[in-house]
Formats: sequence, structure tokens, C-alpha cells
Amino acid sequence: MATLISHSARETETLGEAWGRAAESGWVICLCGELGAGKTQLVRGLACGIGISDRVHSPTFTLVNIYGGGRRTLFHIDLYRLETRDQIIAAGLEEYLNPAGVTVIEWAEKWFGSGSQKSKVQSPKCKGKACLRWVQIESLSETERRIMYEDFGT
Repeated sequence: MATLISHSARETETLGEAWGRAAESGWVICLCGELGAGKTQLVRGLACGIGISDRVHSPTFTLVNIYGGGRRTLFHIDLYRLETRDQIIAAGLEEYLNPAGVTVIEWAEKWFGSGSQKSKVQSPKCKGKACLRWVQIESLSETERRIMYEDFGT
């Protein structure tokens, strides 16, 4: 598992931007971390790296925001308001696990636990390449974040 320390919101966004430049269709990025840890900041950078110029905000009340206009479509899911896996399934979100673009899921642990069910997230579009990135963000101070991530393939 790779570990990085971000010293500012801008550094977190820059990391997301690098990931966005490398993003391939079929990628699913699962973000875990407390409220205010920087999950949406990372998604803003990711969108920028994909080439999306729209303002990115957390889809807390809509569950999914879809951003086009870049080299990939970005599906941004926020599970904060949902309490159980059954609610998530009932919301019809499973289709986003096999995206024609890139899916980012905030509060992914609500759907998949702490990561023990990663095999259920993997997209068949990746054809043996790493296509699931499991990310844990921890607040170390007001500005510093520990970002740990691991990539998984099919």
C-alpha cells in the first residue's frame, strides 16, 4: 500500500490531478475517510486531470454527479446519506461499478466495508490491469492528510 502525506488542500488536489491524467475507462476509485478529510478535494483534482472544467462538488443530496466534457466521463458518487448496503443497492448504484468512464465513490466503506469485499468492485473492462484504487484518507492536522492507496486488478 502506497502512502503519501499531503500538506495542503492544493497538494491533495494535485495528487488527484495526476491520477486523472492516468485514468482509464473502467476505473473505480473508492475513497474512505472522515468528514472533511479531503475526499472531494481529491475528486476535484481528478476531474481536472481528466480534462473536466465544470465545478466539482460533492453529490451528497443527489448521490451521483456526472461530469462530461473531458477525455473520460466522471461519475462522482457520495454515499454519506445512505446507511446500509441494501439502501445503496436499492438506489441503483451498482451500474457505476462498470463505468464507461471513471467512477469515484466517497464513503465507499459504507458499501464494501473496510475493503474486504474489493473483488465485488472490480470492473471487467480493465482486462487484467489494475482498475480499482482503494484510498484511505486520514487527517493528521488542520492541513496535513495521510493518503494511503492500493490498486487491484481483475
